[in-house]
Amino acid sequence: MAKKSQVRRNEAVESVVRRARPIVHQQAPELQPYGTIARLPNALSEDACAQSAENLNQLLADTITIRDMYKKHHWQVSGPTFYQLHLLYDKHYEEQNELVDKVAERIQLLGAISLAMAADVAETTIIPRPPRGREEVPVQISRLLHAHEVILKEAHTMAGQADDNDDDGTNDLIVSDIIRTNELQVWFLAEHVVDVPMVRAD
Repeated sequence: MAKKSQVRRNEAVESVVRRARPIVHQQAPELQPYGTIARLPNALSEDACAQSAENLNQLLADTITIRDMYKKHHWQVSGPTFYQLHLLYDKHYEEQNELVDKVAERIQLLGAISLAMAADVAETTIIPRPPRGREEVPVQISRLLHAHEVILKEAHTMAGQADDNDDDGTNDLIVSDIIRTNELQVWFLAEHVVDVPMVRAD
């Protein structure tokens, strides 16, 4: 009798402990496949949402890429302008990181799915991949300026498309955040490769 009572107690304890264990290795079909729209009552047509989401995912991939280029150069910069560029690269990294979040959230609120994984970003970005090694400062800056120009060219086109589709939220994000941030960063970067004398005027 005592043995049966002990078995019941053990089973009761095991039942409680089972509830405290994490449920791991779970699998299920995707809730929403990439490239589809889950309609939200946002007063935009499904076609408008789809086009804006596709455009924004391209901008997202390129923004993630330039963000990561800034961090790479932040770690690898060298030379007499090390301190200034080390700080500037990191500042621009943080500003691009804020854009990444804003763009991804805009895609989601359009009812679409934002890119998220590095492999998907690498397949999507149109910004050329830099080498793994360290490069000289003028090359780092040239790469970043080219990446900014890629983003700005596509942003101007995509802002116009959003405007044509009456997608004011996407248009505002692209103009107020993406274009203005990238233009400002271009200015700060480009001034570092102007060939002016350091000590004595010509």
